[in-house]
Amino acid sequence: MKMNQWTLGLAAVGLVTLPSLVQAEEQSSPVLTALSATTISGYVNTSMHWDVGTGNANPPGYAFNSGKQDGFNLDVVKVAIAKPLDEAQWAAGYNVELLFGPDANPGIGLGTQTLGGTSDAGIKQAYVTLRTPVGNGLDFKVGVFDTIIGYETFDSGSNPNYTRSYGYTIEPTTHTGVLASYQLNDMLSAAVGIANTFGPVINAKAHPVSAGTGGPKAESYKTYMASVAFTAPESLGFLKGSTLYGGIINGFNAGAVTAGGAEHQTSFYVGGTVTTPITNLKLGVAYDYAAPNDTTGYQNAVGLYLSFQATEKLSLHGRGEYSSHSKGVALAGFPSKVFEYTGTVQYDLWKNVLSRLEVRWDHAADGSQAFGGVGTGAAATKKNAILVAANLIYKF
Repeated sequence: MKMNQWTLGLAAVGLVTLPSLVQAEEQSSPVLTALSATTISGYVNTSMHWDVGTGNANPPGYAFNSGKQDGFNLDVVKVAIAKPLDEAQWAAGYNVELLFGPDANPGIGLGTQTLGGTSDAGIKQAYVTLRTPVGNGLDFKVGVFDTIIGYETFDSGSNPNYTRSYGYTIEPTTHTGVLASYQLNDMLSAAVGIANTFGPVINAKAHPVSAGTGGPKAESYKTYMASVAFTAPESLGFLKGSTLYGGIINGFNAGAVTAGGAEHQTSFYVGGTVTTPITNLKLGVAYDYAAPNDTTGYQNAVGLYLSFQATEKLSLHGRGEYSSHSKGVALAGFPSKVFEYTGTVQYDLWKNVLSRLEVRWDHAADGSQAFGGVGTGAAATKKNAILVAANLIYKF
């Protein structure tokens, strides 16, 4: 800090103090003012998997399950740096979420590396937030942001269960584009957006791709999305706080490129969480449907959720799900019809630590032997897969 002789003279006779001057300078610094509103958060997510029985190759193909059988795992580390929007009419901020670990690798998890890299590091979200004084305030995200559909999220600790549903697995994950959201009133909100593709590869475009019957896409070929959410008001009694949500995404899915043109895809989602007359008991329902526009194939999943907060530390969660897909849509590790049932006990013994024990049963309902097998590349030999998992997440 620079000071003139007059300032030093005043400090020498005790009329001013140097620490106060330093503090005043810090308060006037635009950089330090911006940093004072910045938050840093994240988590370390670990797990232990036991796939019951022997011959546990070919585990069920839901997201983040590959390679974790019968052992101890680091799932993922997330570090988030953000400056939220303030109350100003022309507010601005940003959000950056960085991932480290196997669940950031496209071979097993999200795979948001720029240009499709294969390292255990990635960007989950990185966007600028803007608010404009239109009506109640029109908010924008510009950059890389999470998909707008789905009951579950990438962050396992924000979901009722540790393992992901098949519904989550068939949904897009992130997009590179612009998303506008608007709160119409206390009950209704809506969002619309445009992105390069379904994602998740950052900055990937549809127009250089030549696979599929349609050949390369025009430079104007983009992915479009919209959603609406309803929150029940207090006038609905015990239903107050219940939510109903629906969304649609249409565009280019590079992960579904085939000679049949399956990369032109539309995904629909509708779901909600319902409060009940029983204190601390909530019910959830989710339905996902994805269909390539140029084929007759489809994939869908319907899930039911049950959550009960027994005590301040103890909660119980259950999920039942049915998923199916047509022969024209190949999903690695998926039988054409599959049921899964998951039960989770969460008891938080330590501060900032989420601790869960989970049992999951996957059953191939089409009669196929979709799971199991001994050794890498082994043929599957089982109709059923049973997983016992423990999950510890430290949040900071």
